[in-house]
Amino acid sequence: MSKTAFITGATSGIGKATAELFAKNGINLILCGRRQERLDDLKNKLEKRVRVFTLNFDVRNKASVQQAVASLPEEFSKIDMLVNNAGNAHGLDPIEEGNLDDWDAMLDINVKGLLYVSKAILPQMIKRKEGHIINIGSTAGKEVYPKGNVYCASKHAVDAINQGMRIDLNQYGIRVGAVNPGLVETEFSNVRFKGDDERANDVYKGFTPLKPEDIADVIYFVVTRPYHVNIADLVVMPTAQASSTIVNKKV
Repeated sequence: MSKTAFITGATSGIGKATAELFAKNGINLILCGRRQERLDDLKNKLEKRVRVFTLNFDVRNKASVQQAVASLPEEFSKIDMLVNNAGNAHGLDPIEEGNLDDWDAMLDINVKGLLYVSKAILPQMIKRKEGHIINIGSTAGKEVYPKGNVYCASKHAVDAINQGMRIDLNQYGIRVGAVNPGLVETEFSNVRFKGDDERANDVYKGFTPLKPEDIADVIYFVVTRPYHVNIADLVVMPTAQASSTIVNKKV
């Protein structure tokens, strides 16, 4: 019987690449995001291979999250895998110059959004005593870099939540693990720099960054291990990257 994956932030980057790879391998999809047009385009592309259902909501809104999950039709009601991918960074400022709205956005999406979605889906996994949660963290959750302050704090929180989930859900046989990417060329930097394409593009100049498909490959590897195997915490960086501040750029 085909399995079903619930992917947040599915309209771009890592989420989209993961959806495409899952579909290629026969995993049915519940795709979540805030941009309905992109959701529709992705559904039209992937439903040639698997069953696809889309949910348009903002993970920051706990009522919307609960309503969206409750609205799933019977054929999508059994969720085998949850990929908590939705997340973002806003700004790159020293703490004393930080924008309060940026702080709220990062904490609301990266931390509270992950919690809201997990809370809505966990009851069915607990009842069945099976399921798999993959939390997409970051190397920013393993170290702190200059001007990363609140973004790093939000990803450190994801790291702690991942560990806490694994402990609390162990009694139910639910697998929990995190994939923590380093520099991945997505819309991430465009969002962080508020549409400043030149500044965003500079982030990836002079070396070969990871691609969303690279992380999708890792996520697929994680979810396809035998059930007695749980990849608890995985860090993935491009070869050129040694840490958040050390990147071998040929420029």
